[in-house]
Amino acid sequence: MANIFVTVRKSNISAPVIALTLFAVASGYLMSLVPLILPYYGLDVGMSSWLASTFYAGLLLGTLFVEPILSRYGHRHAFVGCLLGFILSVVALPSLTNIASWLAARFLAGYAEAGLFVIVESWLLHGDETTRAKRLGVYMAALYGGTSIGQFGISLFATSGVVPFLTILVILLISIVVIMFGHCQQPEKQVSSPLSLKRIGQLSQPALIGSLVSGLTISAVYGLMPLELLNIGLQHEYIGSLMGLFIIGGVMVQPIVPWLSKSLSHIVLMVVFCLFGSVAIAAGLVGQGVGVLSISLFALGMAMFALYPIAINLGCTKLEPDAIVPATQVMLFVYSAGSIVGPLIAEMFMREEHGLLGYLLATLVVTCGYMLLAKARNRYVVT
Repeated sequence: MANIFVTVRKSNISAPVIALTLFAVASGYLMSLVPLILPYYGLDVGMSSWLASTFYAGLLLGTLFVEPILSRYGHRHAFVGCLLGFILSVVALPSLTNIASWLAARFLAGYAEAGLFVIVESWLLHGDETTRAKRLGVYMAALYGGTSIGQFGISLFATSGVVPFLTILVILLISIVVIMFGHCQQPEKQVSSPLSLKRIGQLSQPALIGSLVSGLTISAVYGLMPLELLNIGLQHEYIGSLMGLFIIGGVMVQPIVPWLSKSLSHIVLMVVFCLFGSVAIAAGLVGQGVGVLSISLFALGMAMFALYPIAINLGCTKLEPDAIVPATQVMLFVYSAGSIVGPLIAEMFMREEHGLLGYLLATLVVTCGYMLLAKARNRYVVT
C-alpha cells in the first residue's frame, strides 16, 4: 500500500484523491441515510427502490455529458462544478419534502457523481502508463475506503432531522476547499475526440465486458445482500459487519492489482479474480457459520472490486490523450448500465435455493469462460 501512495506524491495528484475520499464518505453516508430518513419526512419507505433506480439513471446519463464541461473548464473547475451540483441535491432533500423533488434530487446526485468519476478517472489515467495501474489503485482505494467509512455515519450521527444533511454538507465543503487550494498537477485543457460508434467498437471488448460485469455484481450485492443475509437467519448486527467486510476486501485488493499487473496481462488478471471470486462463493455456499461467511464475503469483495480498475486500465491502454476522457465515459456508462440491470436479474435468483450467491457464481463463471476464450483467440493486441 505504501508504494501506491508514493505514486500519489510523485504525480501531484494527492488533492483530487483526498477530495474524492471526502466525497465518497459523504456519498456513502447519504446512500444509506436516504431510505432510513423517509418516514421522518412523511414519505413512503417503499419509494426507496425508486430513489435508488433514479440515482443510477442519473449516473448512467451523466457519463454522456461531462466531456464538454471537462474540455472547457479543465479538471479542477469541472470537479468543483460537479461537487456543487451534488451539494444542491443534498440541500433539496430536507427543503422539498415531496417524492417528486426527492426523485429529481437523487437523479441530480447520480448525474453529478458520474461527472466526478469521469473527471478523476481521466485525471489519473493521464501520464506515464507504467504507473497507471498504481494510480488507479489509489483511486479505487479512496473511493471504496471512503464509502465504507461513510457507513459509520448511521451509528455516529442522527438519522432524523437536518443534522445528517448538515454533516454531509460540511464534508462536501471541505472537499471543495481541498480541490481548490490543494497543490495538484492537472492535465492540460484539450478538446477530446468524441467516441463514435465505430471507435467504441474498437475499444477492447474484454475491457467493456469487465466493466459490465463489475456493475452487474457490485450493484446486486449493495442492493440485495443485506436481504440475503437476513433470509438465512442472521441478526442485524452481523449484517452490517459482513457488508463492511465485503467493502474492506475491495479496498485491500487495490494495491495487489498493480503488483500482479507487472507479470500478468489484463485479461488473465480478470480470469484470476473471477476464479478467486467463484471459489469464495462456493465456500460460502457449502460452509457453515458466520466465520466462514465472513471470509467468503471478504474474498468476494476482493474479486469483484478488482474487475473495474483492471478493465478500465485495459480499455485506456495505448489510447491517445484526447481519447482517454471519452473512453472513461464509455466504461462508466457500461458499468452504470450493469448497475441498473444487475439487481433486477439477481432478484429472480433470490427465489431459488442458492439465492444471490448463485447469481454471483453464475455471472463470474460465465465471465471467466468468456475471458479465457478471448485470450485463446488472441485477437487483441493489448491484453
